[in-house]
Amino acid sequence: MINIDGAQKSGSGTIVRFAVGLAALLGEELCLTNIRAKRGKPGLRPQHLKAIEALEQICQGTLDGAEIGSREIRFKPGGEVKSGYYEWDIGTAGSTTLLAMTLLPAACFARGEVSFRISGGLFQDFAPSAYHMQFVLFPTLAKMGVTAGLNIIRPGYVPRGGGIIEVGLKPITGRIKPIRLAKQGRVTAIKGIALSSHLKERRVSERMVEKGNEVLGLKGYRTRIEIIHDTQALQRGAALVLYAVTNTGCIIGADRAGEPRRTSEDIGRYVAGNLTEDLATGATVDRYLADQLIFYAALADGISEYRIPRLTEHVETNLWLVETILGAKTEVDANLVKIQGVGFSPTRLGA
Repeated sequence: MINIDGAQKSGSGTIVRFAVGLAALLGEELCLTNIRAKRGKPGLRPQHLKAIEALEQICQGTLDGAEIGSREIRFKPGGEVKSGYYEWDIGTAGSTTLLAMTLLPAACFARGEVSFRISGGLFQDFAPSAYHMQFVLFPTLAKMGVTAGLNIIRPGYVPRGGGIIEVGLKPITGRIKPIRLAKQGRVTAIKGIALSSHLKERRVSERMVEKGNEVLGLKGYRTRIEIIHDTQALQRGAALVLYAVTNTGCIIGADRAGEPRRTSEDIGRYVAGNLTEDLATGATVDRYLADQLIFYAALADGISEYRIPRLTEHVETNLWLVETILGAKTEVDANLVKIQGVGFSPTRLGA
């Protein structure tokens, strides 16, 4: 049995999602205690519960103690991850992308294609945006042999949610390939999307772009940003993503969602500022991709290395998880992350 103390490192929902996800992949029973011990409302919240219930479903497992507020669960995978089509509705504005990210490492090793239709929030603070997943994470994972795609069916924002994404994933052939991004190189393009829902008359998308271009222009960058005026979302909302592409194959992104009293100009300034900050460090991944890649690099067959903008709580937590659960060897030296992958395959490790 895998025993994980959820009070370690960040003490956050990250430990819940990915401890259960890796246990599902390995086919090993998990006992998780002190769930979200360092958070203001400890224990499982609705979005964490939905994530582990989804994992239970795709690997035909069993869960004990899985209820809102629970601080301890036991999870027993039932077998290999089942391919096919799944639907989940978070029921709140909880993050659809975090649910998808929870499932992806295990779903990579299903015998056939897997697709998810997930309803909830798509753009909010403290969660990956659907655009970052679509234009930064998935293209980077493609370099590692992970073929995944995301379609936005309807945007969704806090507090109503109601957004819908569809994620499709082809099974890994063989093993995940390591990724080596040692040098940032030269920025060849900065692209992006400025989305606003039911806000066309206020020029929210245009104003985000104008401010973002102003900030980036001071650094000598030019952009190509698509403007989208949506009318399908259940409420007003906005989101901006920008991402830089370099001649060494790096994709470095930044994003932010709108919220009441956050102006279009604030969003444009913030996103462009974060992007230029990460580029200025010489990093080969952005502050979000830095921790998202860790699970795939730990499962890969070989040594992955990439430069992060800075060492964050999420990076430290995810490195600890893959060392503890997978036995991967990791190192961070002057912001260069090195991960010796375990060369995971279901036949070798018995998932």
